[in-house]
Amino acid sequence: MTSVLDLAPAAPVVPVVVIEDAADAVPLARALVAGGLPLIEVTLRTPAALDAIRAIGAEVPEAVVGAGTVVSAAAVANAAGAGARFLVSPGWTDGLVDAMRGSGVPFLPGVSTASEVVALLERGVTDMKFFPAEAAGGVPYLRSLSGPLPQARFCPTGGISPGSAPSYLALPNVACVGGTWMLPAAALAARDWARVESLARAAAALAG
Repeated sequence: MTSVLDLAPAAPVVPVVVIEDAADAVPLARALVAGGLPLIEVTLRTPAALDAIRAIGAEVPEAVVGAGTVVSAAAVANAAGAGARFLVSPGWTDGLVDAMRGSGVPFLPGVSTASEVVALLERGVTDMKFFPAEAAGGVPYLRSLSGPLPQARFCPTGGISPGSAPSYLALPNVACVGGTWMLPAAALAARDWARVESLARAAAALAG
């Protein structure tokens, strides 16, 4: 199975998107792709999310659209059925990991402790989301994990900003970061896709 994090060199930042109106999905995705952020995580927090994933998959072929906030086997099935190309969860259980693995879609289960990382490694999972990144210890915590658990790779998400992202990306066990700062509420409300594209371009340059 292809790893989500193997796609990260082309996208050091994964936009974490909450879409209220599915009609916004395609222009938003096009703006992010134009700015250099083709990996797009659409969170399953709104009724429009699955339709947004379908629309992006059908109309923005340059995008790699995935589903976030996947917390049940039903959500796994719905996201995969909508065409999600990767799955992201804020945490994990044995049943959820089994469902995600069974879907055949690359996935990132969420962790916030060393014990959770070890448990996933026992199950053969090496690629994980670290969430909530800043609240769970941030850069110092992930740096500490890199010594005893070098085989684990992370996409930290939660509270990361343009100022802190480079410190995460410099860590040997971080492939990419997730964030929302390139999607300010005012720009989304105004459908200011040019502003989104500009912020996405700045985010894409952070790995520089």
